[in-house]
Amino acid sequence: MSVLTVVRRFCEVRWVTRVAPKVVPRVDLLAHRLTGGRVVPTRLFMRTVVVTSTGHRSGLPRSTPLVAHRDADGSFLVVASNFGQRHDPAWVANLTAHPEATVVWRARTVPVRARRLTPEEKAAARTDILRVLPMYDTYAHRAARDLPVFRLTPTTDPPDDQA
Repeated sequence: MSVLTVVRRFCEVRWVTRVAPKVVPRVDLLAHRLTGGRVVPTRLFMRTVVVTSTGHRSGLPRSTPLVAHRDADGSFLVVASNFGQRHDPAWVANLTAHPEATVVWRARTVPVRARRLTPEEKAAARTDILRVLPMYDTYAHRAARDLPVFRLTPTTDPPDDQA
């Protein structure tokens, strides 16, 4: 059984989806800050980046660890699953209001521009989404809402390493 299969099964348990949104991002951000972006615990199991956007109301920087797929062109796909909760995470409103953001990838900060995928684009990216977030369908069903997917495209040359 693969690590992702174990993680998927664990993340589909209801109590985990209630507790995880309160605990996992805080632990990830604390480790990220303490290690200068080199360590994000969720990265042990899933490809994770830290996205810093501008708060849509406050105008302050807001950092959020997100599971991400990295495309060959250097862009990132992030899903607003919110652990299957019935509401979008706050970062959706932030990126919608202020699409300029940064992504920390392998301790490098990459300036990006966010764009919400159309339903057709999201369908075309489904295989990539399931590769990094295998519990996507469970979360979508549980949330009873359309899970927004954003493409974060570097506004400068992306780092050379694509893995």
